Amino acid sequence: MTPSARPPGHAATPGTGGASVLVVEDDPGIATQLVRGLSRNGYAVDHVTTGGDALSRADPDVVLLDLGLPDGDGVDICRRLRRRSGVAIIVVTARGEEPERVLALDAGADDYMVKPFGLAELLARIRAVLRRVHPGDGVLRHGPLAVDVRARKVTVAGREVALTPKEFDILECLAADPGRVVSRQEILDSAWDAHWYGPTKVLDVHVAALRRKLGVPIEAAYGRGFRLGGP
Repeated sequence: MTPSARPPGHAATPGTGGASVLVVEDDPGIATQLVRGLSRNGYAVDHVTTGGDALSRADPDVVLLDLGLPDGDGVDICRRLRRRSGVAIIVVTARGEEPERVLALDAGADDYMVKPFGLAELLARIRAVLRRVHPGDGVLRHGPLAVDVRARKVTVAGREVALTPKEFDILECLAADPGRVVSRQEILDSAWDAHWYGPTKVLDVHVAALRRKLGVPIEAAYGRGFRLGGP
């Protein structure tokens, strides 16, 4: 895998593909799956197997950092990356104990994921850290629709529309990458949490309410999920 040509400090548009991701992972099986999944979703991916190689690369938009690296402690690599830049860092590791999480977060990690995890959740986490690190004006726009993430306000053609908190979270997930089919599980993970075990039919109820309130097309992809259509 050749290094991304994206210049240092380049900020991707939050919620869109095309951001650069550096995968720091020495397990070839896991690395291959991550690179393939991220590439298919539009990310420019570079892969290294050591902390030293990670530190030698130009800063990407996001670093996926394993802690069990062959040439040193991943927490130290995280600390050194954070010291030099504001790059988004997501720790991806088999270490799930609370002390490990605390160490990584205190070292500057933006998020922490314990293996194994699903690709949909990883993509949602990447979009979330990109929104935090590169917030822009905090407004997601798609045709007449504007979603103000900071103020949690929604307008359609300048008219404010009142949404419930869950409706807003679902809409934010869809508006972050309009046109892409977002899986039902990805929306549930984003709008509820990764441990939601309730009926998925509740999602259809909220989507139906969004369609009525917004008057913008939210299209269902049978058996897959939903996408924000139009504009």
